[in-house]
Amino acid sequence: MDLPIAISKSAQPPLSPDLIARLAAIVGDKYAVTDADELAPYLTEARNLFHGRSPLVLRPASTAEVSAICRLASEHRIALVPQGGNTGLVGGQTPHNGEVVVSMRRMDKIREVDTASNTMTVEAGAILQAIQRRADEAGRFFPLSLGAEGSCTIGGNLSTNAGGTGALAYGVARDMALGLEVVLPDGRTLNGLSKLKKDNTGYDLRNLFIGAEGTLGIITAAVVKLFPKPRSVQTAFVGLRTPADALRLLAISQAEAAGSLTSFELLAEICVDICVRHGSGIRDPLTRRYPWYVLMEVSSSRDDATATVETILERGIKSGCIEDAAIAASLQQRAAFWKLRETIPPAQKREGGSIKHDISVPVAAIPAFIAEANAAVVKLIPDARPVPFGHLGDGNIHYNVSQPVSGMTTHEFLARWQEVNAVVFAIALRMGGSISAEHGIGVLKRDDLPRVKDKTAIETMRGIKALFDPLGIMNPGKVL
Repeated sequence: MDLPIAISKSAQPPLSPDLIARLAAIVGDKYAVTDADELAPYLTEARNLFHGRSPLVLRPASTAEVSAICRLASEHRIALVPQGGNTGLVGGQTPHNGEVVVSMRRMDKIREVDTASNTMTVEAGAILQAIQRRADEAGRFFPLSLGAEGSCTIGGNLSTNAGGTGALAYGVARDMALGLEVVLPDGRTLNGLSKLKKDNTGYDLRNLFIGAEGTLGIITAAVVKLFPKPRSVQTAFVGLRTPADALRLLAISQAEAAGSLTSFELLAEICVDICVRHGSGIRDPLTRRYPWYVLMEVSSSRDDATATVETILERGIKSGCIEDAAIAASLQQRAAFWKLRETIPPAQKREGGSIKHDISVPVAAIPAFIAEANAAVVKLIPDARPVPFGHLGDGNIHYNVSQPVSGMTTHEFLARWQEVNAVVFAIALRMGGSISAEHGIGVLKRDDLPRVKDKTAIETMRGIKALFDPLGIMNPGKVL
């Protein structure tokens, strides 16, 4: 599938054999990729929407090697694209114009676990799931959780300020980082691996790089926060009539569980339908279908998560906002509930073309947003199928639209991408929302950003980019 979006800004001049050899010498020939077949996995991504090109992928093993790469690139104005697990969804990690890719996957060490300060120091290429596992082994909990956690890296998570299912209770990636080590475009290293929760010594440089998508420098390591491991976790799958009922249930859940409500996911009926149809071993958790569902989870430091969930459901049934519910009776059933949620994107792919949105609006506005967006999209493309799901608790909805079952080819449907975007974005912005909640800007939303962002904010962002990267070599053409 090809996106109807102009990606290219300017092609990079061809690298001379001498410069390729000098760059390769920094990491060693074994870790410098030039073969076309070996390059291929770095040049596209899981959704197959973005296809890049590059003469060279470098796989450094240390901060010193990253520094040397940036220093040589700066001297010769060689454009670089940092890349983690290559799981991004907006094309920010793709070399669209022949840039050199700097893959961080070899820098995957967990340097230190400090249970006294509840921190872990990790290299940028550490896989998120490996960090979660190491925290668990140390009797702690790292709450960042994404569908791609088995392959995404912490450097990419921080560079895109990833969100995920735990943001309701723990915040997004930015909230989980205390310190960073970053290599700047000119090769200098910013050493900021602090474990301190209090440090009022000037500007908070850390937050400039989190969410910058590799346009200001390359994150090479981070100090992340750990949390006490929950003693009890309980999960429920709930059937409801409307998103407004889900909002009422959220209020009940927050009143009963307070900070122990760790996930609250909203799913439209079509999500369950396509997952049961296309997902391996996926079953409907309830005995009949409902227009809407909530997947909720309570994680407690005491042994009371099940009792709390039962109380929430009892109140929800009495208030009339719950039609039916199932509580996970085992770890296997809990995993099955979450497998259904995580199967939505791959299952939707089996339904043909999909126009995807990662919007956020104030939580109270979600029912109105969904209703208005559904009506507007179907008016624009009759028989289009909205597939809204996501993190109701923090206002982030993945408002996806699948192509009609018949009467339109995938190519014809995707050609309407910009029209659908304009309709959905306008509704979200009018409600005080954002066009990008957790996936970033990359190239997919780059041209939309100046239209939706405050003019002074855009000018300030351009000034920061010019200060850190005056030659424009660091992930050029992304975000701005």
